[in-house]
Amino acid sequence: MAAGPAPVKVAVNAVTVYDGCMETRTLGRTDLVVSRLGVGLSEVGFELTSADVDRAAAVLNAALDAGITFLDTAACYNVSEELLGKAVSHRRSEFVLATKCGHVAGGYEGESWTRATVRDSIDRSLERMRTDHLDLVQLHSCGVDVLERSGVIDELERARDAGKTRFIGYSGDNDAALFAVRTGRFDTLQTSFNPTDQKARYELFGEARARSMGIIAKRPIANGAWRAESSPSDYASEYFTRYRAMAGDGALAGEPDDRIALALGFTLAHEEVDVAIVGTKNAAHMRSNIELVSAGLSIDPSLLTELHSRFDRLGADWPQMT
Repeated sequence: MAAGPAPVKVAVNAVTVYDGCMETRTLGRTDLVVSRLGVGLSEVGFELTSADVDRAAAVLNAALDAGITFLDTAACYNVSEELLGKAVSHRRSEFVLATKCGHVAGGYEGESWTRATVRDSIDRSLERMRTDHLDLVQLHSCGVDVLERSGVIDELERARDAGKTRFIGYSGDNDAALFAVRTGRFDTLQTSFNPTDQKARYELFGEARARSMGIIAKRPIANGAWRAESSPSDYASEYFTRYRAMAGDGALAGEPDDRIALALGFTLAHEEVDVAIVGTKNAAHMRSNIELVSAGLSIDPSLLTELHSRFDRLGADWPQMT
């Protein structure tokens, strides 16, 4: 079994309220100001249709009205970019807009991970989201083999130099994420992190922070698997298996009654994380998440230490979920 990381000092009251507003951060070495809670649009894209503009607008406007300033989507999230453009493009100045590219998507004909696919994906994203620029474009979970060729990174940099995007990033996990960070060419890293998926704190967070990269945590609530009675979905099954293993060590002293508060509080307790993105197509769920964070979400230091300990003991060899 791999050794766990050396003990680190972690902020345990990372999310606070300032004059009734959600805490914000500057995203690493960029000048992008982001709320600690962000919105991921995967669920909106895959579970709504292009006709569901009102439902998408309800979710996104609820987020923006409450002070969320970071919206994250991807070219391959079905109709997410289209819905975002129709729903909130008129509020473009109020949020940081991030998307991802690299896969063949949206009826495009070509091959994944070519310069042409990256270039055309960015142009299509601009059109679909009804904007003249993106704030952040991220390569979307490509492997080390793609990164080693560097052509797609070159294309991202060309898009940045042309003013199509202000900054560039990598979204992914494990060895590819570490490789991407070490290139020194990306401004941000988006990677999986939650109580059942802690591998990023072993090495990845430190390497990214050493380069002043912004860190975006995806899957911060473990796809709802923590303390669920059964796996919430096929996608969450591995997280649910890990949760049961960690729960098998006994009750956690000081665990919040709200299981989402536990998972999200854990993720945001790590000072390295600038923004955690949570996705939903339900406006009520969005408001609930916002209320948790805006109320001053925190986690007891001894509980944080115990969650670290259980993962190090049981899951030091568990890879990040991709």
